[in-house]
Amino acid sequence: MSLVGQVLILQVVVIALSLIVGFGWRISNVDDDMRDEYAQRAVAVAHAVAGDPDVARLVAANQGTSLDAAALADGELQREAVDVARRTGVLFVVIANRDGIRIAHPDPDELGRRVSTDPDYVLAGHDVAETDRGTLGESVRGKVPVRDASGAVIGFVSVGISTEKVAEATRRDILLTVGLASVALAVGIAGAVLLARRWRRLTLGLQPDELVALVTEQRAVLHALADGVLAVDRDGRMRVINDKARQLLSISAPVGTARADLGLTTRLQQLLDVPQTVPIAATVGDRIVLVSSHRVTVDGRDLGIVMSVIDRTDVENLTRELDAIRSMSEALRAQRHETANRLHVLAGLLRHDHVAEAVDYLDEITGSGSRGTRLTGLDNVDEPHLSAFLDAKAALARERGVVLSLGAQTWVTGVLDDAVAVTTVVGNLIDNALDAAADPASKNGRVDVELLTDADTLWVTVADSGPGVVFDDPDRVFTEGVTSKDGHAVPGGRGMGLALVRQICRRAGGDAWVAQASESELGGAVFVAKLPGALDAE
Repeated sequence: MSLVGQVLILQVVVIALSLIVGFGWRISNVDDDMRDEYAQRAVAVAHAVAGDPDVARLVAANQGTSLDAAALADGELQREAVDVARRTGVLFVVIANRDGIRIAHPDPDELGRRVSTDPDYVLAGHDVAETDRGTLGESVRGKVPVRDASGAVIGFVSVGISTEKVAEATRRDILLTVGLASVALAVGIAGAVLLARRWRRLTLGLQPDELVALVTEQRAVLHALADGVLAVDRDGRMRVINDKARQLLSISAPVGTARADLGLTTRLQQLLDVPQTVPIAATVGDRIVLVSSHRVTVDGRDLGIVMSVIDRTDVENLTRELDAIRSMSEALRAQRHETANRLHVLAGLLRHDHVAEAVDYLDEITGSGSRGTRLTGLDNVDEPHLSAFLDAKAALARERGVVLSLGAQTWVTGVLDDAVAVTTVVGNLIDNALDAAADPASKNGRVDVELLTDADTLWVTVADSGPGVVFDDPDRVFTEGVTSKDGHAVPGGRGMGLALVRQICRRAGGDAWVAQASESELGGAVFVAKLPGALDAE
């Protein structure tokens, strides 16, 4: 039998036993309680009769043992007793004098005779409530003394209620008690059944051993996943998290913590506000992750939101290296294209014996002339990786119709400690500036780059002639996912470049920010990056 069935039977048994004990005790005492109740009722009626001054006067007038029964039968006291019995529904109202002689009785033949029960206790001035048998059969009786004006006992009133009437009332009370017990039992059983159904629904019909196995298996699978999983309920509290999610999202808070206290970035908070099933890129500390979320509902009930987190840090590192190689490749292609064109020009001049013009042209293209194509100031960049990288970016700039130049203060010595990180920062800032300067609305596009070393710290300043930062809060451009550019092939890919720049700088102990546009004569945006420890002094 299932646990739900066992619990249901146990609940029904407990309810039934409780009702049997409670109502059994009530039924076992109902007869005594009913006799006491009717006895007190008889005493109350007797008090009402005995307290009547006319009754006391008539009793005082009928003392002695030799009384005329016929006169008593027609007397006022007899009529009063019969009338009270009729009005109250009692079996009898008997009035006796100080000698115990009946002066009022339902049976006229008993008038003038001594009462059948001992009257001493009531004649001593005490109320009596008892069950006794007399000339009219067994009854529940109440006896009350009758007193004269001085308080002396001059007789008594006895009121009796038939035990048959008491028994009938007892039966009615028992039937009512049994009915109430049956209703209570039915309600208890119905409640137990409803509780069992709710339990079965909440546990999806699973037994305890099945629930234990399910929880154990799910926990093992959850923590064995290579991806992070975070779930919050509809009240915004974390309910499920595996080890990978704790590692990727840097969460140490226990299960049950409010979402606002988990330390999630704004972008991740937005994913928990509005589910996003298509993975988007996000930065968390020094990691880059792909994050998606979806709402979970069961039978129309909203259970909350589940977030999936995939680590993309290693992939992004490889992507950065690949981007650097691609940039170099594109730069070499551009340089090859430029070199081929120049050789064609040089060959044409020589074929037509324009030797002097050919020499002048050679001076120009080698940088010794007034219109050389070599990046001005590149000699001040002593670091080979950075020098080649800047030269490649200059070639790309020329292809896009943008003039890229090095600032007069540029001075770089030493060797890059992490060439990929530095070229990522410099490359993203230059690419961002080239996009702005190459905008059709921006004529004569220009990008100025200034690099300066201070011990092992590299300072990077990039200015462009574009439209500048379009946001009211310039610092917003460093927020992941924020961009003014249209579209991208990879979901969440836009708005990551500058966020990555700041992330790399801050990881190194530096920072990246937007400088005042007035600091540049180009009129566009000015970005500054500080990279401590970027160089190893030679």
